[in-house]
Amino acid sequence: MSQSVANILKLMIIFLGVFTSFSLFAHGVDKGTQQFLILNEGVAIIPFIYIGAKHMVTGYDHLLFLVGVIFFLYRSKDVLLYVSLFTLGHSLTLLFGVLSNIQMNPYLIDAIIGFSIVYKGFDNLGGFRQIFGFQPNTQVAVMIFGLFHGFGLATKIQAFNLPEQGLIPNILAFNVGVEIGQFLVLGIILILMNIWRRHKSYLQFSTATNTLLMSAGLMLIGFQLTGYLVG
Repeated sequence: MSQSVANILKLMIIFLGVFTSFSLFAHGVDKGTQQFLILNEGVAIIPFIYIGAKHMVTGYDHLLFLVGVIFFLYRSKDVLLYVSLFTLGHSLTLLFGVLSNIQMNPYLIDAIIGFSIVYKGFDNLGGFRQIFGFQPNTQVAVMIFGLFHGFGLATKIQAFNLPEQGLIPNILAFNVGVEIGQFLVLGIILILMNIWRRHKSYLQFSTATNTLLMSAGLMLIGFQLTGYLVG
């Protein structure tokens, strides 16, 4: 294996390791952001765009799921289709959840998000065909899990009891920020993956990579369910 491929592998492993290790902590927002959300009154478009982008950039659970989604997508139009389905799903439930004040247990919704990572890694490994003899509709699955990811975002925002004044533009700005953050991080991931795809090791290590994804998802599920039972 060439040095460049080895370096890419190290980056991918570090990426998974860093985001997975964050599961040792509550996936929320930093104290500065918390204080801003609590004290803010009225419309604050730019700050909410920044908070949304920052949340997605540090949202290891959302990013791990996206890595699984695009892992075997080689054509740009396929990447665009699946990412658009995911974006549509989480945008709908983010806005609907906050504006309709639909409350969900944060531990349970994050456990479902962890399950989405396990599901996609299992799907990429061909587990459904090998074990169950059928293949679920991948596009529908990505859309459905996108809905749950959106409820996860909505749950975190609702925890701060944002004032009604300026709520709609602020939430729309937050959603725009989420998409900006997703675009930026996804672009970096795609660049790294496209470099790696030029080498045979990409397929050789595909099983190990998707097994790591499943392991990360299982860790997140365990952490969140423990928090639900203990809390």
